[in-house]
Amino acid sequence: MNINLTLFAQALMFAGFIWVVATKIWPPLLNAIEERQKKIADGLAAADKAKQELADADARVADEIKKARVDAAQITDRAHQQAVQIVDKAKQDAIAEAARQKAAAEAEIANLSSKAKEVLRAQVAGLAVKGAEKILGREIDANRHRDLLDQVASEI
Repeated sequence: MNINLTLFAQALMFAGFIWVVATKIWPPLLNAIEERQKKIADGLAAADKAKQELADADARVADEIKKARVDAAQITDRAHQQAVQIVDKAKQDAIAEAARQKAAAEAEIANLSSKAKEVLRAQVAGLAVKGAEKILGREIDANRHRDLLDQVASEI
């Protein structure tokens, strides 16, 4: 065997091998590598996008929490104001009711006082007539008795 022929055959075989690898194996391998690189790049982009969306969501959540706190403070302020108004109205109603009850009691007292005065006048008039009868020693007739009672009652 000739070393040159062996070397030439080996070189030819190596060239054929390189051609097969370059035409049949290398392009699908490069396509697979490029596809894998693209998937990794897409995954990294999606991760960055997700991080940005998470940051935006956190900012929106913080804003919503601030708004909720402001709304809660406003609601508690309004509730406090309403409570104060209710208490003030209840005080005013109580004062008005007390004044009404006082006026009714004063009117009832005045009415009872006038009735008591009338009864007292009638009793005093009766006593005066009885005293006058005893002093005079005789009975006054009924008409004069009534007239005298009315006169004494009006004077008292």
